[in-house]
Amino acid sequence: MKRLLILGAGTAGTMMANHLRPKLDNQTWEITLVDEEKIHYYQPGFLFIPFDIYTPEMVKKPIERPVPKGVNLIQETIDRIDKDNDTVYLQNGDTLTYDILIIATGTKPVPEEIEGMKGDQWYKNIFDFYTYEGSIALRDKLRNWEGGKLVMHICEMPIKCPIAPLEFVFLADSYFIEKGMRDKVDITYVTPLSGAFTKPKATEALNYLLEEKGIKIVSDFNIEHVDSENNRIVDYAEESVEYDLLVTVPTNMGSPMIERSGFGDELNFVPTDKATLQSTVKENIFAVGDATNLPTSKAGSVAHFEGEILTENILRYINGEELKADFDGHANCFIETGHGKALLIDFNYTQEPVTGTFPFPGVGPLKLLKESRLNHVGKMAFRWVYWNMLLKGRPIPFVSAEMSEAGKELA
Repeated sequence: MKRLLILGAGTAGTMMANHLRPKLDNQTWEITLVDEEKIHYYQPGFLFIPFDIYTPEMVKKPIERPVPKGVNLIQETIDRIDKDNDTVYLQNGDTLTYDILIIATGTKPVPEEIEGMKGDQWYKNIFDFYTYEGSIALRDKLRNWEGGKLVMHICEMPIKCPIAPLEFVFLADSYFIEKGMRDKVDITYVTPLSGAFTKPKATEALNYLLEEKGIKIVSDFNIEHVDSENNRIVDYAEESVEYDLLVTVPTNMGSPMIERSGFGDELNFVPTDKATLQSTVKENIFAVGDATNLPTSKAGSVAHFEGEILTENILRYINGEELKADFDGHANCFIETGHGKALLIDFNYTQEPVTGTFPFPGVGPLKLLKESRLNHVGKMAFRWVYWNMLLKGRPIPFVSAEMSEAGKELA
């Protein structure tokens, strides 16, 4: 019996289990999925909990629910990978051997990386919303907050879902307008980037929305520490931004298990070929989703597109065939802009977001880089798509893994 081992039962790992189980013979291949968690979270929903758009129950299910039959689920903490001996050590002392390894251990916020961030003001005046606990704590704070200086801050890139911080300030603007207290809230968006987003064309559109909504932007801000006694964040140039309520995206890092395994970059992301998704660590090790060091967004849509290509490459590897170098960094995502509207962006490694129509050229019905209520409907519908299609490895109609240029107004 040959063994395929998947580390991580989040979006990417669960999706790969669903892709591969039907394609590998049960009598030849054993598939095992390892994760210490008990709950599978719909992480894009964390954005909506602080504003009472989603309830906590809407974003979670037992972790075994989306795992396909015929896949062994082991709920234990991973200690390290011994790549030379094709073995994974668990912290309970058990070992797992493999013929093929897929690393899908994701990324998590690590507030401890920034001096003063996770101190006595954590979840009092300083919050994250990239965790289940953080989103609920922030919801409780916002329900009774009387106003002041609200700062949305990003520590450093890369982060999961890089547009979520922008969505947060847009939704905050809408939220406080609806509460009749927008005039009591000063919203500032603080980023280490030189603009609102990682791509120039999208930045133009997003900067306009920030200006329109009266949201200040502080760019090129590289945080050195949080001065919680004086309610301010300070960068390496000794510039500071004051806050009454700080919502931050801490440094995002890959699993510490990667560091213990003796490979990975300085943020514990797995060195991965950006076109084939085979790791550069060893030929029988592949990586997918947020665990990779690929220069593309760490987002569910990316994991979905990667999954389609990685599935074919795993089968090619098993058959001794040359891997396809087909992943182009494709990402698309809806950007909530408040008041029941959203933008849609579609891009890859070489093509930045542009205007046009999606998914049908010239027809749409969705518009790229333009606000619409239909885009908002698409954003809200994605939760159903996530649980019922994306996680289960089912193709999403009319959306291909490789980015189509048709219907887009390319530069």
